[in-house]
Amino acid sequence: IKFIGPSSKLIGEMGDKIQAKKIAKKYGLPIIEGSEGGVQSVDEAKSLCKEIGYPVLIKAAAGGGGKGMRIVVDKKDLKESIASAQREAKSGFDDERVFIERYVEKSRHIEIQILGDVHGNVVHLGERECSIQRRHQKIIEESPSPRINHQVRAAMGDAAVKLAKKIKYQSAGTVEFLFDDKTEEFWFLEVNTRL
Repeated sequence: IKFIGPSSKLIGEMGDKIQAKKIAKKYGLPIIEGSEGGVQSVDEAKSLCKEIGYPVLIKAAAGGGGKGMRIVVDKKDLKESIASAQREAKSGFDDERVFIERYVEKSRHIEIQILGDVHGNVVHLGERECSIQRRHQKIIEESPSPRINHQVRAAMGDAAVKLAKKIKYQSAGTVEFLFDDKTEEFWFLEVNTRL
């Protein structure tokens, strides 16, 4: 029997958003400011948030579908928001780990579809704009994105292919990015493995 898809090791690494960000950073992809690992303590989180500035976004390490996410605009809400995100993450994913990122208020969610083979070849099939959301859940996907220009499109595609080659990705997958509408910067978010 031949399993078609990414390795179980890779599925595990990419399913952990903290680990995926560490791997992407190692290979030179842009990473938004935030905690390098999970939130270890409220004091550590307060110090980080003071450094990167509010608003911040708390996210579940094993999360998806908007579960375990909280936007925090004021430091007085940080402690309870962390606890609330951890409870939701534990309930939804049996993993209470959360991490913090700088929240980009005017942003877009852009996904690059990749395909990799067993010989190390990787291509991307362009991007999907997934910014129309409700409770951090995509409602509409549009391709190509009406907002990003050719240079950004090429840079995102190159970054997605570079990462996929470095991690020896096989099968279909999605490399997700956050795009800042004001500055036109983009940052790696995660990889969704596909079978």
